[in-house]
Amino acid sequence: MKKIYFLIYLCCFHFVANAQIQHVEPLNWWVGLKNPNLQLLIHGENISETQPSINYAGVSIKKVNKADSKNYLFLDLVIAKTTKAGSFTINFKKAGKTVYTYNYSLLPKQQASAQMRGFNSSDVIYLITPDRFVNGDYSNDVVAGMKEAKINRGFDGGRHGGDIRGMINSLDYIANMGFTAIWPTPVLENNMSGYSYHGYAITNHYKVDPRYGTLDDYKELSTKARQKGIKLIFDEVLNHTGYGYWWTDDLPFKNWLNYPDTKTSTNHRRTVNQDLYASDYDKEFMKKGWFDRMMPDMNGENPYMANYLIQNTIWWIETLQLGGVRQDTYGYSDKTFLKNWSCAIMNEYPNFSIVGEEWSVNPLITSYWQRGKKNADGYNGCLTSIMDFPLQEALVNALKEKETWGKGLVVLYEALANDFVYADPSNILIMGDNHDMDRIFTQLNEDVDLTKMALGYLLTTRGIPQIYYGTEVLMQNTGHHKVDGLIRSDLPGGWKEDSVNVFTEKGLTEAQKSTKAYLKELLNWRKNNSVIAHGKTLHFAPFDGIYVYFRYDNKKTVMVVMNKNEKEIKLETKRFDEILQNKTSAKNILNNEIQTLKNGLTISPKSTMIFEVF
Repeated sequence: MKKIYFLIYLCCFHFVANAQIQHVEPLNWWVGLKNPNLQLLIHGENISETQPSINYAGVSIKKVNKADSKNYLFLDLVIAKTTKAGSFTINFKKAGKTVYTYNYSLLPKQQASAQMRGFNSSDVIYLITPDRFVNGDYSNDVVAGMKEAKINRGFDGGRHGGDIRGMINSLDYIANMGFTAIWPTPVLENNMSGYSYHGYAITNHYKVDPRYGTLDDYKELSTKARQKGIKLIFDEVLNHTGYGYWWTDDLPFKNWLNYPDTKTSTNHRRTVNQDLYASDYDKEFMKKGWFDRMMPDMNGENPYMANYLIQNTIWWIETLQLGGVRQDTYGYSDKTFLKNWSCAIMNEYPNFSIVGEEWSVNPLITSYWQRGKKNADGYNGCLTSIMDFPLQEALVNALKEKETWGKGLVVLYEALANDFVYADPSNILIMGDNHDMDRIFTQLNEDVDLTKMALGYLLTTRGIPQIYYGTEVLMQNTGHHKVDGLIRSDLPGGWKEDSVNVFTEKGLTEAQKSTKAYLKELLNWRKNNSVIAHGKTLHFAPFDGIYVYFRYDNKKTVMVVMNKNEKEIKLETKRFDEILQNKTSAKNILNNEIQTLKNGLTISPKSTMIFEVF
């Protein structure tokens, strides 16, 4: 009889000892957050058949929620304001016996929520595709167990080996150029069979892709960037995920994902969010359809998924002490969820920044999402910034088109005149290109002067400028328009075997050196002139291939002249008397040359000239 009891004991002990909880997310949490509620996703075999308990001062279980799958529990906790940082054990019992235990950590906050400050118009953002930027650690080029195991720099759709260490090693370069923020495209795990170097097919929201490095590397990047005055912006994807996610074969709820069985595609009709006449049919496929057949659409209308995504954003903000979030494919998700997500973040971090990607060239569509906009349907989320695709298109067309009635620089003038539709036009992200479109040098037909004109405009107009890596040396994808892998080509000098090097300038052409020097000087001038970031704008209708605008405050006035003509011109200044008033001189910010205003300004051909007037 004793042997039988002993065998039963051994069996029970073996079950408890080998029982494993596979996932608990978020991985940890913090004391001192404004919102005391925390919902843990707990994943383990038959976990729904257990009863969890916690014995830790200040932490209480509010509710235990079962899912459709018996392998999940969603545990609602309340963390009191008086709760101390530390670890506690969650015990899971079945029939009175403990079958699972899990130790969970509550960390102290590094800084108060109000001190978490995001990017703003005083910043210039350097956009990086990490896989194509710099390979700083060759040991992680190939990682055992990853579905895409090979590095192939000769294949534009494959992995090339750039990583977080490469970005860390380049921080001095980025800072010296004059950038004050970096936006790397996602570096979370994308364990897909191919074409996932871009990072937007995430297969684990809490894991750095080992081919980029580790979480410690990511934290180091953030810390060292911050020490150099550079904010780290986190690129997030609320709308979709990667098909190889760990939950794919065992979803918590049947509606955790949209169309999990049919992989129905989105119709991309983003106008349905405001369209007075839009059908429910089109609205449904817009927000629930998959962005790509290998990118399942996450269902923000499921309250557990919504909590999961909100908490994931907060987890990364706290873990990395971020300087902002860039939200991919904004508007593709359910807009009530987007409102709840954005407001949850901004309520927790009132001085933070979130920019959404709404790729529309109609400002009536883009302006809809920005915080403070009075919309006809009453919608008002908490998104602080939106990407200004309307101005991007206008800038390129204005520089490429011949100056005729209704074309040329007047297109840019009228695009800026649409700012009345925005709640906060000074807080909009502006760009000449990004990782999803032809590079600006290619869009402008590889015209160096026009490219410099575009950069001059972006760094002096209202908004938050973003410059794509390699623009400083005229990277291009001419002849292969809109081929993503070529748009995201390797930065020359990012690999030790490269014969051309952006950092040392070895092998660069004179045009590349000149553009890099021009951008560097302009960036560092802008950094020390708050009038560009915070000043008012006054512009004058273009004439004869000339567009003039002013940035000014009560301390300084900056005059910007865009001249598309192939020849030098003499610009009479009398028409600008309303702002020039008693000012007599203009200093070229690039060479410090001073001209007398009453004699007219000499403006170089095909240039954006910037003057401090006094």
